[in-house]
Amino acid sequence: MPIVEMNFDGLVGPSHNYAGLSLGNLASASHAGEASYPRAAALQGIAKMRHNMGLGLVQGLFAPLPRPNPVLLDALGLNAIDEADPAQRRLRAAAWSASSMWTANAATVSPAPDTADGRCHLTAANLVTMPHRSQEWPDTVRQLRLAFADTAHFAVHDAVPACFGDEGAANHMRMCVAHDAPGLELFVYGKTGGAFPARQHEQASRAVARLHGLDPARCLFIEQSGEAIAAGAFHNDVVAVANERVLFTHEQAFADPEGTYAAIRTKLPQAEIVVVPASAVSLADAIQSYLFNAQLLTLPTGEMGLVIPLEAWEMPSVRSWLDGMLASNGPIRRVLPVDVRQSMANGGGPACLRLRVVADPATIDPRFLLDEAKAALVERVVAAHWPEQIDPADLGSPALAESVITARAALLNALNLGELS
Repeated sequence: MPIVEMNFDGLVGPSHNYAGLSLGNLASASHAGEASYPRAAALQGIAKMRHNMGLGLVQGLFAPLPRPNPVLLDALGLNAIDEADPAQRRLRAAAWSASSMWTANAATVSPAPDTADGRCHLTAANLVTMPHRSQEWPDTVRQLRLAFADTAHFAVHDAVPACFGDEGAANHMRMCVAHDAPGLELFVYGKTGGAFPARQHEQASRAVARLHGLDPARCLFIEQSGEAIAAGAFHNDVVAVANERVLFTHEQAFADPEGTYAAIRTKLPQAEIVVVPASAVSLADAIQSYLFNAQLLTLPTGEMGLVIPLEAWEMPSVRSWLDGMLASNGPIRRVLPVDVRQSMANGGGPACLRLRVVADPATIDPRFLLDEAKAALVERVVAAHWPEQIDPADLGSPALAESVITARAALLNALNLGELS
């Protein structure tokens, strides 16, 4: 059975907007109140998926969740609001959020070679720290259980209890000699972030490891640097990313960097750790450019490529360091910039937009696997139905709500995913 790594990207939803709901996400805060462009955002996301398919990689797709979310609006008594009350407007905006497009937060994934029962395990993230994201997991589980319905090969778990904040794969990394070999799973949690919350709780990470039946000897629980959280690294994947034997990280990503590297090398002697020093790329530049919120991928040729946002390629300090890296004999041999500016403006780069799953593609519901024909179909639906522009003041408009609901329904119909209606 061929086990390969697949990336499942979330299609940017038709309600994509800049309401600035994510405390600690500097990009989200800095663009709050601006007009968003859902159609352009979704087309950028499809182009990124096509780019990765063009590299010879298996690509998956998740549909947007239902928005505006009637369950949340009902639960908060917000079907009619006092427009003069900013708190009520903010809560209503949460029900319109398209944040499920960042599928790195959908779940934590442990491939079959790592688990006690030899199945790929997925645990939905509760995302409890942010109200606009805490609503996602029940609908996420529905989609995961449809895509990974083959219980001989997959186990999909509900979110861990909400008293333990869990942010999914954005705070989880896996290292291994090859994707189909047993791996070392790295769970990164936070303790303090100063003005910003540490979103990932250590006990949530440990619960996920137990649910997945992981060997404790092949797990590491690593504290994220409080300095990084305070600087705006609200998830570990803003300052570190791993693929197979390589960890690519900023010098200030972890509370105890040298201890972390030593523990990794002890458990995985083949590990190669590429550290970007703060003297070359400051923590502020790393976070602003999303250099580490990149897809570190093993290409069909066997070499590793780094899919980065254009913002990283265009930042002088980052570009200088990347040029030096490429001129060296390091493990990352290609840098591949992509345009995801609409997502970036709301705080999500290439890595945020994808959930990595190592499995046999034949065991996955084919409706969730992308090819050129399906990508073209999705593009046509987006071009025909996604709003061109949304201003935050438009949220709550009955006409916009009808447009957004109709757009999602058209996508589900085109993909034959009526079960998600």
